[in-house]
Amino acid sequence: MKIIKYSDLKKDFFEYQEFIGIESVKEIIRYVKIHGDEAVKKYSRQFGDGEISSIELTAEEIENACEKISEDTKNYIKLAINNVKNFAEAQFSVLKNIETVKDGIRLGHRVIPLERIGAYVPGGNYPLPSSAIMSIVPAKVAGVKEVIVCSPRIQPATIVACKLAGADRIFRIGGVQAVAAMAYGTESVPAVNKIVGPGNKYVTAAKKEVYGICGIDFLAGPSEVMIIADQTADYEFIAADMLAQCEHDPDARAYLITTSADLAEKVIQKTEYFLKTLTTSEIASKAIRESIVIIIENIGQGVEIANKKAPEHLEICYKDCQNDLDKYTNYGSLFIGNYSAEVFGDYCSGTNHILPTNGVAKYSGGLSVFDFVKIQTYQEIYPEAATNLSKIASNLANTEGLYAHKLSADLRADSYVFRGSHNYFG
Repeated sequence: MKIIKYSDLKKDFFEYQEFIGIESVKEIIRYVKIHGDEAVKKYSRQFGDGEISSIELTAEEIENACEKISEDTKNYIKLAINNVKNFAEAQFSVLKNIETVKDGIRLGHRVIPLERIGAYVPGGNYPLPSSAIMSIVPAKVAGVKEVIVCSPRIQPATIVACKLAGADRIFRIGGVQAVAAMAYGTESVPAVNKIVGPGNKYVTAAKKEVYGICGIDFLAGPSEVMIIADQTADYEFIAADMLAQCEHDPDARAYLITTSADLAEKVIQKTEYFLKTLTTSEIASKAIRESIVIIIENIGQGVEIANKKAPEHLEICYKDCQNDLDKYTNYGSLFIGNYSAEVFGDYCSGTNHILPTNGVAKYSGGLSVFDFVKIQTYQEIYPEAATNLSKIASNLANTEGLYAHKLSADLRADSYVFRGSHNYFG
């Protein structure tokens, strides 16, 4: 792990990965679009997901998975689901149908859930039942009629989480081929309105390719955590939190921003100590080696770095950090104080762990019930209001040179106006 000073921070620290130009991704998507299930099975074999005879899990397979999982694990999954559901319901409560009536104009909007969404649940390095919970629960709270899940090499714990969270159908496929199948539909996989969920750079590139055919949540890069700390922070907590992020993927990154060089040295030593016995050290050690410690002169510099980097997870662990919440504006999710472990957000506190990375937090928040609804407006204009509105619309249409627009407005101005007197052709 490198230690640098704030004054030595270079521009490339804030640069982001682009998910474009992966030709193999485009080719896979084209092939799945044309050949459907056959292509999905072909690429599943090619990329190590094994021979797939049936793409969709049967009810019997789902029940068998439930029998393989201990009651304790099932209960903990249920507790996590309950916490995520409670927060999702609280979020959903702020969404309301509205209507206004003024001067003969009736306007409104309706909150309408999507009909079918696809949840991508990674299954490569680790089974991730937590990602199933985070994708499915808010969709169901929002009222989505059908939630399908695609997950490669899906394990019993993930299957159980999908079932308990409310998934309607589960497919044992992953990678680019799964994204393409959900976007275009195949003989087995129905096309969805929106694809959500985390994935590697190929899955992310595939989501970018199919955007427009269906919706997506956002484009996310490798996972990341940024921790802003002073001498009052717990260095063991910080070391563990950094490794927790780094064990996801060799490309994951952890950043410690601190006013204390002494704390930085203790954190580095502790990460090395933990790595000696960490089962996932092969992956975590690669990522932590490329991670960075930045020594700052004051917390204000830390705020500046955080807002410019827009990290996925932002932990603030310094004296009176609660007073600075309004200063932080760009992050996927914020964890306040020593005991607000990022891992609690990953699993069970209630907020969603599917979060924007790669700078996306500058314009988007994490996955939530809001991603699974459409806000659609309507209007009803009464005759007396049409007379007034037509003057405004007619003038603006004339200014823009859109004479059919002007015609449409003028015809509604007054039924007694001699319509033939207007020139709509310039």
